[in-house]
This record gives sequence, structure tokens and C-alpha cells, in this order.
Amino acid sequence: MPQPQTASKPSKPSTYQGIAGDVLIQYFERIERLEEEKTGIAEDVKAVFLDAKSNGFDVKIMREILKMRKMEKAALEEQENMVDLYREAIGMH
Repeated sequence: MPQPQTASKPSKPSTYQGIAGDVLIQYFERIERLEEEKTGIAEDVKAVFLDAKSNGFDVKIMREILKMRKMEKAALEEQENMVDLYREAIGMH
């Protein structure tokens, strides 16, 4: 009677053409763990935005302000000046 086939683990990686397979697998596993954490964090951020929205805050404006808070002061001032200039140019004052 034939034995049922089961999925087997790949053999332990070794060096192949100068590439250390075990080291490469460690990098992949670290990246995969970080991707899982990133997904969890993204879900947490989404929950915070939903909470803010349920308390009457405009999430779109919050996102814009978050972008602005990341900018250096000089870059932010330049952007604000350009927005003002463009608004004036099209009669939005």
C-alpha cells in the first residue's frame, strides 16, 4: 500500500553560489514579522481615526495636519506661501 504524501520541510539551506541560504531566510523571516506588525499598526491607526471621527473630528483635515507636522518649518512655510499665492492668482481670497 503506498504511503500518503505529506508536505515536508525544505532541507536546511546552505551556501549556494556564494549565497548563505540560512542568513537569507533570517532576513525573509524578519521582514515577514515586520510586515505583520505593520499591518497591526495600520489597523490601530485606522481605529484611532474612526474614534476621532466618531467624536466629530474631520479625519481628512487631521491627515493633512499630520503631513504638515512631519515637514520642516521652512518647507511648511514655503508650501503655505505657494498655496496662498495660487489661491490669490485664481481669485480665492
